[in-house]
Amino acid sequence: MRAVVQRVTSASVEVDGQIVATIDPDTQGLLVLLGVGHDDDSAAAAALAAKVWKLRILDGERSASDVAAPILVVSQFTLLADTRKSRRPSWSAAAPRAVAEPLVDAFADALRGLGADVATGHFGAHMKVASVNDGPVTLLLES
Repeated sequence: MRAVVQRVTSASVEVDGQIVATIDPDTQGLLVLLGVGHDDDSAAAAALAAKVWKLRILDGERSASDVAAPILVVSQFTLLADTRKSRRPSWSAAAPRAVAEPLVDAFADALRGLGADVATGHFGAHMKVASVNDGPVTLLLES
């Protein structure tokens, strides 16, 4: 799994003209863009969720678990793109929907199980993701 984690002061996901998930303005939280590979499993999803939950990147070196910060999870297979050989990305490292969708759900559920307030985008939908990166703080995590 590959996750881009951003500290944000607001974020939203829009699908078909409707806002489907938000982190309210002026609320510090985390936007997690999540890509799933062929070798990923539920244990990797749970371990990465725990890492995100305890990651000390909020103000005062606190974690989302310290302040009950909201987390917005958005599936993004493009994080697994391979551009080493050409200008046209290869998506072959990304897991197919039948594998990836349950693991994105498992990641979000693992966060909820830890006590997180989690919102999600819609898997496979064309989404418009808006965010205000705070800092800016952006980290790349891999399982």
